[in-house]
Amino acid sequence: MKAPQSLDALVVGAGFGGIYQLKLLLDQRLSVKVIDIAGDVGGTWYWNQYPGAMSDTESFLYRYSWDHEDLRNYPWNRHYLQGPEILAYLRHVVKRHEMRKHFQFNTELTKAVWDDSEGRWTVETSTGDVFKPKYLVTALGLLSKQNLPNIPGLNSFKGDIHHTARWPKGLDLRGKRVGVIGNGSTGVQVITAIAKDVKELVCFQRTPQYSVPSGDREVDPAYREDLNEKYAEVWAKAKESLFAFGFEESSRPTFSVSDEEREKIFEEAWQKGGGFRFMFWTFCDISYDEAANKAAADFIRRKISEIVKDPETARKLQPTDYHARRPLCDSGYYQQFNRPNVDLVDLKATPIVEITPNGIELSDGHICELDVIVFATGFDAVDGNYTRVAIQGRNGRSLKEHWADVGPTSYLGISVPDFPNMFMVLGPNGPFTNLPPTIETQVEFIADLIETAEESSTKGELADGLVSNGHPNGQLNGHSNGHVNGHNSTQTIEKKSGSQRVIEATPEAEQEWTELCDKLSANSLFRKTDSWIFGSNVEGKKPSVLFYFGGLANYRKALRDVVQNGLKGFR
Repeated sequence: MKAPQSLDALVVGAGFGGIYQLKLLLDQRLSVKVIDIAGDVGGTWYWNQYPGAMSDTESFLYRYSWDHEDLRNYPWNRHYLQGPEILAYLRHVVKRHEMRKHFQFNTELTKAVWDDSEGRWTVETSTGDVFKPKYLVTALGLLSKQNLPNIPGLNSFKGDIHHTARWPKGLDLRGKRVGVIGNGSTGVQVITAIAKDVKELVCFQRTPQYSVPSGDREVDPAYREDLNEKYAEVWAKAKESLFAFGFEESSRPTFSVSDEEREKIFEEAWQKGGGFRFMFWTFCDISYDEAANKAAADFIRRKISEIVKDPETARKLQPTDYHARRPLCDSGYYQQFNRPNVDLVDLKATPIVEITPNGIELSDGHICELDVIVFATGFDAVDGNYTRVAIQGRNGRSLKEHWADVGPTSYLGISVPDFPNMFMVLGPNGPFTNLPPTIETQVEFIADLIETAEESSTKGELADGLVSNGHPNGQLNGHSNGHVNGHNSTQTIEKKSGSQRVIEATPEAEQEWTELCDKLSANSLFRKTDSWIFGSNVEGKKPSVLFYFGGLANYRKALRDVVQNGLKGFR
C-alpha cells in the first residue's frame, strides 16, 4: 500500500458537480484532488455515449452559470445538446480554468473510513493510492450504478450484449438484428437513433411511456444575441423557479379553462416541445390531480394514435397509468414504429422466459433471433452508488447500515449524521429539479460549509463550530453575481495554526428533513407510479422517498434559512 497523501479535500466524481466543487475549493486555496473511475472528465456523459444520448434541458441552461464570458461566447447551434457536445463542453471548462492537473482518473473509491482522533477520512482506492482528506465530497451522480436485470440464460447469448451506460466506442450496428430492452428516457433515445440503420429492431417494452416532442431545432442567431444580453437574468429566474427548466411554470388549474382552450394549450406545448414544459407550463395540477392528469394523458394517447399507423402497435404504445414518471421528450420516437424493420414486444403480454444462444425466448414460445442485445434498463438511482462501496462514519457504521431500516436519508440531500466532514452532491432527498442549477446550488453551499469550518479552525471564532450569518462575502449570504449562493472567487483564506473542526448534520435535522420530503411527496401522483424516482425500478429494492419535491426556489430558501439561523441543523 502506498504512503497516504494528506489533502484538505478529496472530491469523488468528475462530472458537473465534481468539476465545479474543485473550482470553488481551489479558489479557497485548499489542496484538492478529484478521483474518478472513468478515464476522463464527464461523469454520466463519459459513460452514456450510446447513439441518441441527449440532454432534455435546453442548451442555454445545460451548462455552468458562473463563467459569464464563457456563457456568452461558447458555441452551440441547436436548442438541445447531444452527449458528445456536453462531454466536449466539460473538457473545455476544465482546460479553460487549468484544472486538469488536479484530477486522477481510472481510480475507484473502494473504502472510506472516518477517524475521529485525526479529524480526517482515510480513503482507499483501486490503484492502491490512499488519501487522508479533512473533507470528503461525493459527486457520484444520480444515475450512475447500472441496473441490469437478472434474466436466465444471459451468459449463453452468442452475440453482443451492451448496457447503454457502458457503450463501447465505435460499435457499428448497421445491418444487425438488435433487441432493445427498456423504453425509459434512454431507451426512447437509442431506439429513435438506431432504427433507421439496423436490419431489424425489436423493442422489448415493459411499461409504455408518455413522451412528447423535444422541439429541437437550429438556433436563430438573433435568439442567441438576445439571450446573451440577459443571461444573468435568465439564470436568476431559473434558480428561483420550481423546476429550473427556463420557462415560467403555470399557476392555472386544468379545468379553469374550456375544453377547446385546454386542447389549444396542450397543442401549443406539444409544438414547443419539452417533457417538463408539457407537464408544468400547461397547467399547475397535472402532477397531483387525477382528473387533470387524465386530461394530459388522454391528449398524448391521442397523439400516439395519430402518429403510429398500425392500430395494434399504437395500442401497445399507449400508457394506461398516470402520466407521472420523469417527463420525457424525443426526436421522433413514435414515428420509428412505422418502419417495416421495427417490431414491438409487449412484455406484460408475453414476458421474456430466457435468453438463448441465438436471441430472446418469449412466454408464447417465440424466439426473437438477434445479433445484439441492448439493455436500456436504467440505474439503481440516487443511493445505488453509495451503498455499493464501504463508506464508514463514526464507530465503523456504513452508509448502507445507516440507511438499512428507513431507506436513504440525509439533511438537505447533502449531509448525514455521524459522517463528519462528508458532503454529497445530489445525495438522497435533494431537489427533484433540473440538474445543473441544482448542482450549482449544492456545490456552493458545500463550499461555504467547508470555508466556515476552515475559518473556525484557523481563527478560533466558533465555539460550537457554527456561525450566526455565514462567513463574510460567502455564497450563503448572497453575492453581487446574482446567485443566492453567489461565490467570491477572489477571496483568500489566511491559514493559521489551530484545532481542526468537524461539521455534520444532527440526527434531529435529518429526521425533520426526511419527514418534510415524505410530506411533500405524499399527494404527488409520481409516488403512486412505479419508477426510479422512488426506487421501484430495481428488483428487490424497497421503494422510498428519494427527492425533495418542494422545488428549487423553496430549496434555496431553505438553505438561506439554515444560514440565517446559525447553520441550523449542523453541529
